Amino acid sequence: MAGSEAEFPVVEITVAAELEMFRRRSRSGQHGRPAHIACDGVSTLGHVVESVGVPLTEVGELVVNGRPAAPGYRPRGGDVVRVQAVRRPQRPSPHRFVLDVHLGTVARWLRLVGVDAAYSTDADDDELIDQANAGRRVLLTQDRGILRRRSLWLGAFVRGARPAAQFADVLDRFAPPLAPWTRCTACNGLLAPATKAEVSPRLQPGTRRSYQVFSRCRDCGHVYWRGAHSGRLDAIVESAMNR
Repeated sequence: MAGSEAEFPVVEITVAAELEMFRRRSRSGQHGRPAHIACDGVSTLGHVVESVGVPLTEVGELVVNGRPAAPGYRPRGGDVVRVQAVRRPQRPSPHRFVLDVHLGTVARWLRLVGVDAAYSTDADDDELIDQANAGRRVLLTQDRGILRRRSLWLGAFVRGARPAAQFADVLDRFAPPLAPWTRCTACNGLLAPATKAEVSPRLQPGTRRSYQVFSRCRDCGHVYWRGAHSGRLDAIVESAMNR
């Protein structure tokens, strides 16, 4: 907001406990206490909320002086604002996602349980937004900057420092329908049953001797079977189904 903040009346903003992690200390005071932000009568409530560090993708209801308000509301001096976290589960339609380059393991695990999860190792921010918008996919990221881009139709900040926590957070927030073992973890394509004769040329001799049941990706042709690694993957699937 332009000009000296001393020139403008002040708005009091309290954010939900779940959103405290986003607050900028230098902009919004001490965590756990209301922030007092100068308002210029032009900036919207959405802009003011993001100015304290909270992306609007993480915001549920906005309450001004005890009444619901839209992000386009223009705050006035003396307004008391309460920022609620987005309600869980959040149910986009359809349940489709695109993940940024830092969430590759989460993308593979989502595919493992049958969730449509697009992912590329070299997509930049503009490409991610274009892919999200074109396919009506929720952009999953830990980059707060991209979540504040006005052109993005829907995004979400993924919580957690490690893949297991990040995976659990996505399942908790969106509760997507699960269909384990139906998607290719390599390309996100759908799997179809395949006979041993059909996939035999792609198999190593040991695999050919030891396994009888196979599936193959309809898009990239990758072949799957329940091998020695299936115990670890079963544990990932079981944890998702139990949620």
